[in-house]
Amino acid sequence: MENIERVLNFIVEIEKLKGVLRKTKPVGLDRYENSAEHSWHVCISALMLKDYADDEINIDRVIKMLLLHDLGEIDAGDTIVYAAETAENKAKEASGINRLLNILPPEQAKEYIELWHEFELGITADSVYAKAIDRVPPLLHNIHGEGHSWKTHNISKEQVFSVNSRIGKGSKQLWTSLEQKLERAVNQGLLK
Repeated sequence: MENIERVLNFIVEIEKLKGVLRKTKPVGLDRYENSAEHSWHVCISALMLKDYADDEINIDRVIKMLLLHDLGEIDAGDTIVYAAETAENKAKEASGINRLLNILPPEQAKEYIELWHEFELGITADSVYAKAIDRVPPLLHNIHGEGHSWKTHNISKEQVFSVNSRIGKGSKQLWTSLEQKLERAVNQGLLK
């Protein structure tokens, strides 16, 4: 029963991810997305786009990574991706991940902490694909939302193309399609 109690405590604690607001608005809505919604959306995206991965992937592992990848934001908060790659932000997220996952029974905690680190390193085929897909929903939010987040945070087209080019490491075909959409966004004045 102790292990079940630990899992139930974890489930209650991660509810807090629903209160972490991100920097983009879901398509057609006039409110900001929360990190729990992002986790769901990116998992569905990974599943639907899996056939376009450049390398063979294990979609179950990818989905696990994507469900876990932002849990550290419960403690660290969300930072826009164009400013998130700092040592300080990464340390806060890692600390949050360790706190949260160590609520679980030790065997589970170890497995999921390892998956989170694999995602962060982005070296394996599964993690490269997961990191690529993680960028897709925010791009679509901006492309279909008048570039709201790009404009609010003064994000340049150079930043958008540079940060999101990692999509091409997981799926060249997907990146080609998104690049075309981004070029149209530039031409429409949504991204400068």
